[in-house]
Amino acid sequence: MPARLRPTSSVAAEAILVGDPGRALMLAQELLEQPKMCNHARGLWGYSGRTPAGRELTVQSTGMGGPSAAVVLGDLAELGVRRAIRVGTCTALRPELALGQLVSVAEAHAWSGGGAGAAIAPDPSLAATLAARLGTEARPATVASLDTLHGGGDPPPVRAGDVADMQTASLFVKAPVLRVALAAVLIVAEDAWGAALDEEGAGRAAARAGAAAAAAL
Repeated sequence: MPARLRPTSSVAAEAILVGDPGRALMLAQELLEQPKMCNHARGLWGYSGRTPAGRELTVQSTGMGGPSAAVVLGDLAELGVRRAIRVGTCTALRPELALGQLVSVAEAHAWSGGGAGAAIAPDPSLAATLAARLGTEARPATVASLDTLHGGGDPPPVRAGDVADMQTASLFVKAPVLRVALAAVLIVAEDAWGAALDEEGAGRAAARAGAAAAAAL
């Protein structure tokens, strides 16, 4: 039995991963026909159903931070997931990245108090397919995955990379061990000056990113 998820219905071999349970619900309603909740244990809402093209797809929340995301990915792999795309949010580290911008992750670095770790790449084939589906909607980026949450208007404690988040590096490390092909697209939810994307704008960006992710899987 998986360590964290307690599915009450089937989980598809392909999944979209989001941190926020509310966004998982929104994307499930956006991407699936008659989605069914397949997990509610620990507040990690997950939904399965068919896309309009007739493909089975799961949309699963992963919680906050790299450790939670890695455990959820492990559970999903145990349940049969073999391909997944993270649709997440990030903070811009470059002034040219505007709120709502989509970025396809070319590589990630785990960043802790001691500095940045080695570059970790997504699955090359899935990342290339995702980038092609995103087209001009997204730009490639390097993400620095922090081990602590920043906030309160303070800049992230890192200037390496294009954007910062809390999950992507952990997922990129874990996925090959689990034999899961994984890629990521992120939404700039906070710009380099600390301004935040409103909920409506975040929803629109997530819908665009989710549609591209579903098409790429």
